Amino acid sequence: MDPRINPYAPGAGTSPPELAGRDDLILRAAIALDRIRAGRAARSFILYGLRGVGKTVLLNRIRLDAEARGFSAVRLEAPESRSLPGLLVPGLRAMLLRLDRGQAAKSAALRAWRALSGFARALKVKYDDIEVSIEAEPEPGLADTGDLELDLNDLLMAVGRAAKERGGAVVLFIDELQYVEEAQLGALIAALHAVAQDQLPVTLMAAGLPQLLGRMGRAKSYAERLFEFAPIDRLPDEAARDALTLPAEREHVRFEAGAIEQVLRESRGYPYFLQEWGKHCWDLAEDSVITAQDARQATIQALAELDASFFRVRFDRLTPKEKAYMQAMASLGPGPHRSGDIAEALGRPVNAVAPLRNSLIEKGMLYSPSHGDTAFTVPLFDAFMRRATGAQLRLDVTDDDPA
Repeated sequence: MDPRINPYAPGAGTSPPELAGRDDLILRAAIALDRIRAGRAARSFILYGLRGVGKTVLLNRIRLDAEARGFSAVRLEAPESRSLPGLLVPGLRAMLLRLDRGQAAKSAALRAWRALSGFARALKVKYDDIEVSIEAEPEPGLADTGDLELDLNDLLMAVGRAAKERGGAVVLFIDELQYVEEAQLGALIAALHAVAQDQLPVTLMAAGLPQLLGRMGRAKSYAERLFEFAPIDRLPDEAARDALTLPAEREHVRFEAGAIEQVLRESRGYPYFLQEWGKHCWDLAEDSVITAQDARQATIQALAELDASFFRVRFDRLTPKEKAYMQAMASLGPGPHRSGDIAEALGRPVNAVAPLRNSLIEKGMLYSPSHGDTAFTVPLFDAFMRRATGAQLRLDVTDDDPA
């Protein structure tokens, strides 16, 4: 069939043509944001789950809906190499500009500008990735101590008062939140706690890998009461069928029952994989009926595509010894696996390979679903490792060189 009208959209954070199975979360997030804007108590959401479950897509949908309803959104993604202040300063600057700085001279918005200026100047030495200069003159004693927790508290309080004066609300949308260092994460949680206590309309909607829960709990013990942690997982069978078949039906194309079963079985109901399989099924079909044979051939092509991109880009970030750890873990199956079993597969003591495990968790490749257990953050990664590595990556993991 014509690839020009292929409705499927595999890609990082690309919105699928049918966002199936997420309506309840979208509604709950909208209610929470409306309550916060109205000065009522509500917990905002932390979306967490494995790669490929659609966290970024869902976060973007919540953001777009919020912007359409007049919320001031600050959209951020936390890479491993950036500090939280380095991310926040340009985002908040852009947001304050949207609050109409030209009319701010006699309002709380001017104080928010001064708070941001003091914040950026005071922390620029400690966090050298703050590259944006703020034109407003800082107010002495406002967000300028150089202590991140104190200054971020002052800054978000000033931003909240400016938003409240305008009858609006500010929402920080942060993706990949697990990459923010715990001390900086604790400062953000503390500042959000303070604005919530003062019923100011500033809140956080974020997404991250499963280890984010533990990081937030360690950063501030009350995080579990401040946020609603919403697990995002593979789609249930009915929603997965809708995500696969409805885009094709809108183009007057249908899947045979056997093709649907093949795709659901191979993709395991993960939203990203459904888009990948759907794309290849469409391109392989000769007419308006996608057959089981098309789906079987699509599996071959989809896995090749995933191996070359989705899996490979993560694999290539690893050191040789990290690859060896992942290969040993993959040899045991999809997981989760006990740390001791992985060490035994490597032929090393648990404490000798613990730094490798910690490094892979920090890189977002692994997480610990329970004490002593280890699992992949990328679905189907065990099968990729077996296809891609074989025996050549069984490297010697020595005690004196864990990296």
